[in-house]
Amino acid sequence: MMESSVGPDIRIVVVGAKFEGNVGAIARSMANFDVKELYLVNPCELGDDAYRRSKHGSQILDNAQIVTSFEDAVKDCFLVVGTSGVTTKGDRNYSRVPVPVREFAEHCRGYPERIAIVFGREDIGLLQEELNMCDVLITIPSGEEYPILNLSHAANIVMYEFFQACHENRRPEPADRAEKERMFRFFDELMDAIEYPPNRREMTRIMFRRMMGRSIPTKYEYNTIMGVFGDASKIIRHGKPWEKKKEE
Repeated sequence: MMESSVGPDIRIVVVGAKFEGNVGAIARSMANFDVKELYLVNPCELGDDAYRRSKHGSQILDNAQIVTSFEDAVKDCFLVVGTSGVTTKGDRNYSRVPVPVREFAEHCRGYPERIAIVFGREDIGLLQEELNMCDVLITIPSGEEYPILNLSHAANIVMYEFFQACHENRRPEPADRAEKERMFRFFDELMDAIEYPPNRREMTRIMFRRMMGRSIPTKYEYNTIMGVFGDASKIIRHGKPWEKKKEE
């Protein structure tokens, strides 16, 4: 047997599930891979089929939190990871450029914080505005001719990859969510300071959030980036302090 190390505290979030059997199958996979938290956003009614498919995961269904908004489902999570079978080739549309799930799961190895992994509706997946609220987007590589997996199958694969990745050594302590949000505010202030074109800011903001979501910066990296952002913003607004001293 492999020795298990501390891994991320994973919360499974399912938005707008239409078929109770899929929810039950997800609960079963959660039991298989030691995932306890299930949040359902505006789900279908859960009945006999859900419990029949859940097998030994019925307690997870009993304890599932039913909420009415995406924000309520992820509000106390450090990292929000969206899933999608629809991807964009090229790097211009950052809202649809994903990371392969295995690569991202390995990057989260030993991660101590709570991660929300969000799955969308069986027919249309996550809406664009929901994708925009995710820190990073992951996908399961599959054949180009038919890339969309069944919801419960996709959830099973994602949980398996994260479970496997937890059997390795811990990584350095990451920046927490409050620190990351502070970094995003500094990035906005930097765009203000350089008078970055308003019509390009939203996409650039999403791009930066996704880039940070993929990299999961450590506290040391966070402090370094914040130092650069802070100094750059001050210099742009007030000039270089050493040049002022020369003038005096």
